[in-house]
Amino acid sequence: DRDENWIDELEIDTEELKDIWFIVDHFHSLHGLAHTYLTFEFNDGTCLSFSFEARRRVKHRYHPWDGLWRNYELYLLVALESDMTGLRTNARGNKDYMFRAITPPEKDKHMLLRMAEKANNLAQNPEWYHSLLTTCNTSIVRMVNRVTPGRVPFLWRNFLPGYTPRAALKLGLIEDWGGLEATLEKARIDVVAQQWDGKGSYSEMLRRHLPASTIQEQQ
Repeated sequence: DRDENWIDELEIDTEELKDIWFIVDHFHSLHGLAHTYLTFEFNDGTCLSFSFEARRRVKHRYHPWDGLWRNYELYLLVALESDMTGLRTNARGNKDYMFRAITPPEKDKHMLLRMAEKANNLAQNPEWYHSLLTTCNTSIVRMVNRVTPGRVPFLWRNFLPGYTPRAALKLGLIEDWGGLEATLEKARIDVVAQQWDGKGSYSEMLRRHLPASTIQEQQ
């Protein structure tokens, strides 16, 4: 059982945005079936996650087949990282990876603003979720290309999120921590997350085990 604790308002300053993280959540035994979302980290330690999801009815489990036939609405869930990622790493025990994104100067702030606008737009103008065309990952791709046109090309891996790290690394969308295999090894967070005692900062603990940023040096 988990207690619900809602935050009605959270003030953030785009000028204090430190990093964007790309998370790949392997919730299924089939490697390609995974969930992806973004986390925005701020200088004060706040980590806010944005996740495109299929809105399910009560007691209705998600199934890709159902998602092909307008059974789910698309919505953008916004939550603290400790809740969104903690649910996956600790409560569900999924295999999760967390990569630091590389963004052109100022584009990170634009991405945050576009995500916030999208959340508001979906609340006013609902859209259908589609298991191939409008998913967690394809929605992120659209947002990235809206901020930086043409940044992510059409790739089959866009439709199988579990394989996105290879493409993201090749395209320079995430930091290279020593090649694909080394990057995957260093990016894995579920084993570390499961050591969290619930008392300290979940987000801070994760980042102690991740490589330091090289983005500022690259810029």
